[in-house]
Amino acid sequence: MDFNQLPEFEKDLKFLLKKYRTLNEDLNEIKTILRKKPLERQPFSFRIDNLSLETRIIKVRKIACKSLKGKGVNSGLRLIYAYFPNEEKITFIELYHKNYKENEDRQRI
Repeated sequence: MDFNQLPEFEKDLKFLLKKYRTLNEDLNEIKTILRKKPLERQPFSFRIDNLSLETRIIKVRKIACKSLKGKGVNSGLRLIYAYFPNEEKITFIELYHKNYKENEDRQRI
């Protein structure tokens, strides 16, 4: 499985790394999980429908972040990614904390 990220995602990550220092390590764990199960899995993630794309756009709601001790998967971090099943590729689109932003950026998707 190949992983890519948009330049906007890199900016999101850089901003959040200032507050959540373990985020790179947490993303590596997410990549390990996505290699085995790239599709949506309720209640942790769901597919963002009503988009006219052949790829699958998935939003992960429950991300365990070690920097947020005691929160576990209810950390408030959100990850949006595109899964290209034919190419075995995942592109990270957006990463945000629900306190900073309520919903995903549909324009970016």
